[in-house]
Amino acid sequence: MLLKNPINTITIALMLLAAFLILFFFAGFLEFPPLALTTTSLSDSGFRVEPTKADPFVDLFTAYKKWDSQVGCARFREGHKDAIHASGGSGFNGSTGSLQRVGGDSECGELKMDHVSVLVKGWTWIPDNLDNLYPCRCGLSCLWSKSAVLADKPDALLFETTTPPFQRRNGDPLRVYMDLEPGRKRSGMEDVFISYHAEDDVQSTYAGALFHNGRNYNVSPRKNNDTLVYWSSSRCLAQRNKRAKSLLSLLPHHSFGKCLNNVGGLDMALSLYPECASATSEKPRWWDHLHCAMSHYKFVLAIENTATESYVTEKLFYALDSGAVPIYFGAPNVWDFIPPHSIIDGSKFSSMNELASYVKALANDAVAYAEYHAWRRCGVLGNYGETRSLSLDTLPCRLCEEVSRRGGRNAKS
Repeated sequence: MLLKNPINTITIALMLLAAFLILFFFAGFLEFPPLALTTTSLSDSGFRVEPTKADPFVDLFTAYKKWDSQVGCARFREGHKDAIHASGGSGFNGSTGSLQRVGGDSECGELKMDHVSVLVKGWTWIPDNLDNLYPCRCGLSCLWSKSAVLADKPDALLFETTTPPFQRRNGDPLRVYMDLEPGRKRSGMEDVFISYHAEDDVQSTYAGALFHNGRNYNVSPRKNNDTLVYWSSSRCLAQRNKRAKSLLSLLPHHSFGKCLNNVGGLDMALSLYPECASATSEKPRWWDHLHCAMSHYKFVLAIENTATESYVTEKLFYALDSGAVPIYFGAPNVWDFIPPHSIIDGSKFSSMNELASYVKALANDAVAYAEYHAWRRCGVLGNYGETRSLSLDTLPCRLCEEVSRRGGRNAKS
């Protein structure tokens, strides 16, 4: 069948072809406006783009000023108002089941004792300066001590490295067993069990300040721009090493510790950052200068030993305290424990290449990077406030309350 208007059809086709050729020709000479690298495009849930023009920064104060002028705390708090209002302003969203609820005054009637004494019997890392006489809620006083002289009539015995006695008779102290490792394995001989998980008798998170004392908490205002990531590990687990290597091979980094070390040996942090040295004359230990060394990097890679629900350890909290942005692999419910927009959750990326591209983009955008510090500067804690309140720092009072509810020595065996 012949077309009625063959000339018109051919003309239209030629015009379309010419238009295409013109666009193709000028594409190499015309520069179209690029997508801006903004805090929206770099958000945890939004799409991610590569920076079209590198604008690296090293000074945190400069990054903060840019963020203040373009975003600001009012806008950040408005974006996280649900978390703020849920706690009456403190930023804690109390609806999560990952954290135990600390009782109010309405639970004071459950206490059976006005004073509780806890004797710590077996331990490895529980610090000596936790020993004290504490004023707790509801008028309860709590003596926590490693000394059998000071706690001569304990209401509870705490065991962390050794198992409790097999049998408890009427009138004996309650047996408390503590296991903060991912297995959460009960001894089978305890009356009270402490772990990192909310389902157990008493929860103790890793978010406190008492795990290691005497550190240099100096925080550098300047960030390395040629070396983006800090990582340190001396327990070289195969899976963790594999994950770390797959990401670090794509990013400029310093790897301290025994695993994947690329800084010329152990204990090199003080050679790179002498200002991080402790004032004491004792031989430095790696944790003495940990925070200070981390603070020189824009990012800290934090990989848990195992990805277990609620197992969020000091690896993440040390990085937050240092003023770096953690790149985290671990607990699937990690957001129940931390401030909003405070970490890069590695599990949300489809590949290590995508994650590395995001990290590089973030390192070159002062405003987007400063957004990861807004929780601290604007006072938006999210669940982090409650996580801190359930740490080792507050364990003495919370354990004493549990012992008091059970009646201490008067509890039936």
